[in-house]
Amino acid sequence: MTARSQAIDTFLTSTGWGDAVRRDLAGDASFRRYERVEKPDGRTAVLMDAPPPQENVRPFIGIARHLARLGLSAPQILAAEIGQGFLLLDDLGDDSYNAVLSRQPELETVLYEAAVDVLVELRRVPAPGPQRFVDGSQYRTKPYDEKTFAFGPSLVLDWHAKALRLDLEDDARAAFVSIWSDLWRRLPRERETLMLRDYHADNLLWLPGRKGAARVGLLDFQDATLGPPAYDLVSLLEDARRDVDPALAADLKARYAAGAARVDPRFDATAFEAAYAIMAAQRNSRIAGVFVRLWKRDGKKRYLDFLPRVWRHLERDLRHPLLANLRAWYDHYLPGEDLRAGIRKLAA
Repeated sequence: MTARSQAIDTFLTSTGWGDAVRRDLAGDASFRRYERVEKPDGRTAVLMDAPPPQENVRPFIGIARHLARLGLSAPQILAAEIGQGFLLLDDLGDDSYNAVLSRQPELETVLYEAAVDVLVELRRVPAPGPQRFVDGSQYRTKPYDEKTFAFGPSLVLDWHAKALRLDLEDDARAAFVSIWSDLWRRLPRERETLMLRDYHADNLLWLPGRKGAARVGLLDFQDATLGPPAYDLVSLLEDARRDVDPALAADLKARYAAGAARVDPRFDATAFEAAYAIMAAQRNSRIAGVFVRLWKRDGKKRYLDFLPRVWRHLERDLRHPLLANLRAWYDHYLPGEDLRAGIRKLAA
């Protein structure tokens, strides 16, 4: 037994779950791992193992508290050992959006409308303030700044292009950086909201026994920041792991716009469309780099299976007039046909 496993046993014993059976749950693209723990009487909970220094549970705790105050369905934190990175969480079940829709595809509109309503609710309320913890530490949700915005697409150069053995000259890299700097300046400065950042079908659970937006169980929000509200709608509608019908996506964008106008008198539909286009290109460029990094650095080749869909999203995003310079850059240095051929070669 490893020292980490022994520490988990000690934590579970201290919380009254020492007699529970432990079973691994699916992990994610981080150092975190999850287990379902089940007591002899059938009660279950979820253990999050987030080892420091690679991980920090404070953001998860802080965001979970905020979401719970809004009446949204984040897991309740049953126990915590902050210093060691252990959390015992309320078990919201296994009915992810992907799992439910594989069984009942006719529920797609209902599920996605509820997910959009969560984002409208996040727009309605002020962003969370600083929070203190029992160990005396404090957590404040970070703003989504230009450095974060620009770093994401740079992963295309640092990982994707290199994996395809495309040797980009310094002037090509400089042009790419300059384009993203210009897009940051042109990004409409909407009201900042809580950006959950990984708001997609694998991280959403369907809880039909609850009402309204609380029917959406929320997971994997520890990287949340304060930033453009369009980002999470992009994450939902331009999912790397599943296709959303374009007609449904258009209806959901309209639903969000109507809801945002209702809760935010300053909502500007034209500005939101511009922000959506910029953040869509930013997110999909970032993910294209992240997925190759997960393969090359972490040995997680399965993420390559999602790359064709990510690039389809990006090619569609680049049709927006605001992104003409970015489209020209991609057409010249990373043209679609070369990328598709390269991705097929990587996945072989």
